[in-house]
Amino acid sequence: MPLPPRWLRRLLLAPGVVLLAVLLVTTVPLWALLALAVSPFFPGHLRPLRLLWIGCFYLVWDAAALLFLFGLWVGSGFGWRVRSPAFQRAHYVLAGWFLQVLFWQARWTLRLQIDVVGTDPDTALPGRPELVLCRHAGPGDSFILIHALVNWFRREPRIVLKDALQWDPAIDVLLNRLPSRFIAPGRNDQGSLSEQVGHLATGLDDDDAFVIFPEGGNFTPKRRLRAIARLRDRGHERMAVKAEAMQHVLAPQPGGVLAALDAAPDAGVIFVAHTGLDRMLTVADVWRELPMDKRLVMRFWSVPPEEIPTDRQQRIEWLYEWWSRIDEWIETNRDDAT
Repeated sequence: MPLPPRWLRRLLLAPGVVLLAVLLVTTVPLWALLALAVSPFFPGHLRPLRLLWIGCFYLVWDAAALLFLFGLWVGSGFGWRVRSPAFQRAHYVLAGWFLQVLFWQARWTLRLQIDVVGTDPDTALPGRPELVLCRHAGPGDSFILIHALVNWFRREPRIVLKDALQWDPAIDVLLNRLPSRFIAPGRNDQGSLSEQVGHLATGLDDDDAFVIFPEGGNFTPKRRLRAIARLRDRGHERMAVKAEAMQHVLAPQPGGVLAALDAAPDAGVIFVAHTGLDRMLTVADVWRELPMDKRLVMRFWSVPPEEIPTDRQQRIEWLYEWWSRIDEWIETNRDDAT
């Protein structure tokens, strides 16, 4: 389904979420009794009730975020100063608060534990912007990464993400006020992917973190095979062979990464891998795993600017080498590894 224009999303989707949240809160006892009644017919401890709680909480969380964002819009002079430095900072602070609440709830309801190992982008690398290149797999991994960057490392992310995420009104409103790019397939009136990424990565400050997912989507075995086939169709046999050797990641798409490296030559690079949600590839997988009772481990590797190749082809080879390293780390640390 095509994404509606922004004015329609603001007039219908955002108010609709708030009204739906109010309706759900006022009727939640009835839904809770129904979920409790059918719970004995499903495996797992109170699985339907937990799923209902998660859905209700996220909807109320989204609606509350929209109300706070509306307050910031009014306070900025009905949008007049909403992109000023002070209000940009206020939006990052608000995002940090709401992500803290979201993951507090995840720890309580889903029994999800998040651990970060490796480089701390603030204490180990002060006073330098970073390009953050992350593996993409499992539900909510982008939320987890942004939570870590904003609340633990005190960074201000600039994010490249799919335009379909604008169906979520809170994400839509927040990230369209902050430096970010919602990427649609092909070329649009904002330019090619490389042009948009290069523009977003220009002028990074010392506390900025430019976030991009080079795989272009969540890992699944079918997408992995399609990515390999696409490389062969384009005549990149050597890259296809390297991609075949990687079992847990998709072949990285270098275009956006190369544009970001060109636009931010003084930035370091942080590679990010994670494991713990590896078996949760579909909605059915998420349902089966609830409550998760998972330990998610995020691994950070830091590469200073002077160690980043300058030649285009060398950069592509370097990116694939790092993705192979990430694949090896996942093989060793995934939740079903022995």
